[in-house]
Amino acid sequence: MSADTFELIRRSQQGDKNATQILVEENSGLIWSIARRFFGRGVDPDDLYQLGCLGFLKAVAGFDAAFGTQFSTYAVPKISGEIRRFLRDDGTVKVSRTVKERAAAIKQARERLIARNGTEPTLSELSEVCGFTPQEIAVAETATAAAESIQRPTGEDGLTLEHMLTQGSPEEAMVERLTLSQALKALPERERNVIRLRYFHALTQQKCAQVLGVSQVQISRIEKKAIEMLRAYF
Repeated sequence: MSADTFELIRRSQQGDKNATQILVEENSGLIWSIARRFFGRGVDPDDLYQLGCLGFLKAVAGFDAAFGTQFSTYAVPKISGEIRRFLRDDGTVKVSRTVKERAAAIKQARERLIARNGTEPTLSELSEVCGFTPQEIAVAETATAAAESIQRPTGEDGLTLEHMLTQGSPEEAMVERLTLSQALKALPERERNVIRLRYFHALTQQKCAQVLGVSQVQISRIEKKAIEMLRAYF
């Protein structure tokens, strides 16, 4: 990894939006090369690329240079894993038992480290404790992370999709969760993509704007419209 790339990643992790944009642009070819592997599965190529960008952004956020691995080695499974997870949610890809068990072990290790240190562990710390390589961690986390999506807080405001849609009893909430998948499929593609990025992948509106190539104001409007449409469906 070049010194320039390392510096861009460091700046991006500190919130430098320009550095993040440069990283995405410089790695656009890599993202497209991975997205092409999934062509012909009923998903628009541009959507696959956007999902790949999302995985790339997660790789930037989670990369730990102290581990000594190449950034691309960590980023590739993050990119492909994000696309696979989307396809899995749509029922076209299944997660193996081995990956599920690995993800459970990583989650336990992460929780132990947080309890011990009071902070989110670095990639090198997590790898040392659970004994998996950065690539294995990237694959396991992206392959299994969507199961709790309806209850996961969004990036900047802590709201969950469950909170946005449910007002009644736990029983009513359960029914609504069971019908959420069908409701999402009824949304127009643009609104569905924003909801997925915001509530299933926990991105801020600014990150969504970067992935979809629009302004944050547009993301806010699309999200508001999508939530209203989901409420009407329920």
